[in-house]
Amino acid sequence: MNDDQLSMIDERLPQAANCKPRTGHRSRVTRLILVAGIGIVSSSTSALAEERSYGGEDRDWNIPPTAQFRTDDYHGPTPRTIPGGRVVRTIELHSMLIGRSPPYVIDVLGGRGHRTIRGAFWLPGAGAGDLGADESRRFVEAVAKFAAGDKSRPLVFFCADRECWLSYNAALRAIAAGYTNIMWFRGGIAAWLHAGLPMSPAAPFAW
Repeated sequence: MNDDQLSMIDERLPQAANCKPRTGHRSRVTRLILVAGIGIVSSSTSALAEERSYGGEDRDWNIPPTAQFRTDDYHGPTPRTIPGGRVVRTIELHSMLIGRSPPYVIDVLGGRGHRTIRGAFWLPGAGAGDLGADESRRFVEAVAKFAAGDKSRPLVFFCADRECWLSYNAALRAIAAGYTNIMWFRGGIAAWLHAGLPMSPAAPFAW
């Protein structure tokens, strides 16, 4: 930082009546300490921004995690963790998607159509907890295509919001199939929308 920039900071600092600058300018050492302090505050602010949650994605209803598929009442309070996988939050997922090796992001919300995370693959019906043998086989085959045979490849499942069990089911099914890097985006579309992140119309992926 040069003297001009330090002078600009000087002008913004309040001057106490009993602490006037010596010989017309503030001690350079003092100014450098103040600049360092500003940098620390800035870094702390950035860290807090990364911890921010969206769409109530961190809401805790004290629902215990389970390795069993939910077969009815798919809309309701969900656990905060998932056995064999991990929960990913909005800011982290966004960072991964704009990174060098983004994960495949899989939307399992039902219905005829909706807006979803840009770049996501929509597998309608894949989050049901009571898939038949043929549907289960097709789901595993579809996931294998995304993973390209690599069971350690990161895959993210999501649906509507923090009260949607469909993505929990789909993540459990992938974990049961032997995938070791499964993430559940608990906040889902609601959290992504709340954060103002890029979305696009969902196009169904045949599976």
